[in-house]
Amino acid sequence: CASSLLHSGCHYMEIEGRDFLNTPPMKTVRFGGTVAETLAKYKQGDTRDYDLLKYQLADPEIKDAQIINWLQEFRNCVTQLSKDHEELIYTILRVPWVGRSLAVVEEYLAFLGNLVSAQTVYLCACLRMVVSHFIPKRVRICEGGVDISDSDDDDENLPRNFDRCHQALQVIARYVPSTSRFLMPILHEKFPFVQKSSRTLECYVHNLLRVTVYIPSIRREVLEVIIGKMLKLDVSASRSEIEEVEENAMQNQTEESAEEGLFDMDEDVSADKSCRTGVMTHPVAERLDTLMAVVMAYIRDICHVNGCLDVERTKELYRDLLSVFDKLILPTHASSHVQYTVFYLCSFRQALAEAFLDHLWKILQSPSQPAVLRQAAAGYMGSFLARAKFIPVATVRACLDLLLPWIHHYIDSQDSSGRQACCDVNLHGPFYTACQSVFYIIIFKHKAILEGNMKKGLAYLQSLNLERVVMCQLNPLKVCLSSVTSVFAAITRKYQVVFCYTIIERNSRNTLPVVHSSTGGDRVTTNTNPLDSFFPFDPYLLKRSGQLIEPLYQVWEEPADTELHSTKTGQQEDEDDFLCGETPQAEGVVGMTPGSYDSNLRSPSSVGSPPVIYYSLFLAGRKCPT
Repeated sequence: CASSLLHSGCHYMEIEGRDFLNTPPMKTVRFGGTVAETLAKYKQGDTRDYDLLKYQLADPEIKDAQIINWLQEFRNCVTQLSKDHEELIYTILRVPWVGRSLAVVEEYLAFLGNLVSAQTVYLCACLRMVVSHFIPKRVRICEGGVDISDSDDDDENLPRNFDRCHQALQVIARYVPSTSRFLMPILHEKFPFVQKSSRTLECYVHNLLRVTVYIPSIRREVLEVIIGKMLKLDVSASRSEIEEVEENAMQNQTEESAEEGLFDMDEDVSADKSCRTGVMTHPVAERLDTLMAVVMAYIRDICHVNGCLDVERTKELYRDLLSVFDKLILPTHASSHVQYTVFYLCSFRQALAEAFLDHLWKILQSPSQPAVLRQAAAGYMGSFLARAKFIPVATVRACLDLLLPWIHHYIDSQDSSGRQACCDVNLHGPFYTACQSVFYIIIFKHKAILEGNMKKGLAYLQSLNLERVVMCQLNPLKVCLSSVTSVFAAITRKYQVVFCYTIIERNSRNTLPVVHSSTGGDRVTTNTNPLDSFFPFDPYLLKRSGQLIEPLYQVWEEPADTELHSTKTGQQEDEDDFLCGETPQAEGVVGMTPGSYDSNLRSPSSVGSPPVIYYSLFLAGRKCPT
């Protein structure tokens, strides 16, 4: 045995003072020659030491001293590690270095730097290896004879390991300036499935955002990837579904607490508090809540330095996030929460909120934009103005002073066309959505407009000429949500600004059923939401991230002295939905639907649309971050 070991070139390290008779062999024993000798033999066709080297590198119980010794030798002959040694390099990249001693980590980082600078062919392999450590490692748990694979959430060294991964990426980026171009596709490719655990998604998103701190050139793309995944979660769990699951969980917990008796009162209070501020019961909502909390914490930390707002950094992040908003969030119908990333960022500075409103306004009044996007922009504009506490009443009035002239000019263009104007959502979708946004804004902000000086406030509301809007041939009260029109009618009647009930009742009598054909036969329904509209900033349902939104958010408070006029069409039910922050879902929508881009690209957006030159820039004279 001894002669065979000597013949194979056995090397021992750290063996002085050992008792060979009473001590088992140490794992630092390595077989074969040096790395340089092994590569030379491999070149000559002798692969025995080469295969032995790969086998020892793959040993899960490999010792730190052994790793350091080999890495030093690999660094000395890195120029020889061409594409021919791809399998050997991949074996080295699989060595578990992240959780090792500091000496191993430093040596491994030095090896990575040498490798990517001398052999750029391995750049992507090195990047994939580092990114693979962005999530907790998988552990196999055997329960009842069944193997369960799960993430190792209890690893107390996880923050340290993530730090080392980012050190590795920074080393690679320092040696290869074009790293960002190759890194971005890998970050996208390695993103965990959205069905993975909240912890796995949280770690990966956290690490992606952390990369943007030292490679800022990829921040916009990283935000696109993250927000795209979050939108998939957001639209897969409807608002009503989340509310139902959470209410059932609260009710079940209340019933269980009641059964435990009065002696557990303190525990009941504690349990109730955890139910309100803890994890979400709905699994998709829980994942989304986790990711929203991570993204909003990133927004806060990037924009603030030592507790103070950094204006330039905030502007840069705003531009990146606005680009993602245009590309992903605005075209996504009925998302409930992801858009609050923009809401939260705009709360940091009034100029940001005004710039966002200006951006939405430009989309709404641009005939070159698809009608579906113009309608979405109008919905965002109205919902943002109604719900954001941090927007002053002066800005609300400035936006109404943009919207109402545009609406009146649209009515003028229809009246002067010589054609009989008809109530057609496909032709006039942006107009109707703009009207609904105005009604919505007045519902939420009429008190702020009137307080301080009732006379001037009423004069301002009357100057908007709302009566002409509701009386025009296009009949917006027929198309807008009945829950909005009924509250708008009650408020405007109270202050004698406009009287809507005659038109509402006439519309109610003239509502015609719509026949829908399908493979199951024809069915007759009444469309209660012909615009298929939704309010993007309806109440925020996620618990943990919602703690950041709550102080910024204007909840609906029904005026105690306003009687809501109920029509004969079951309108009260829709009003209750509105008061609860819900938007009635469209059933059997005829005409424009969220995905019907084709039907709206035939330029209905430009029918009767006022030319852009008629309108000045929003809040002229105020500099916007963009």
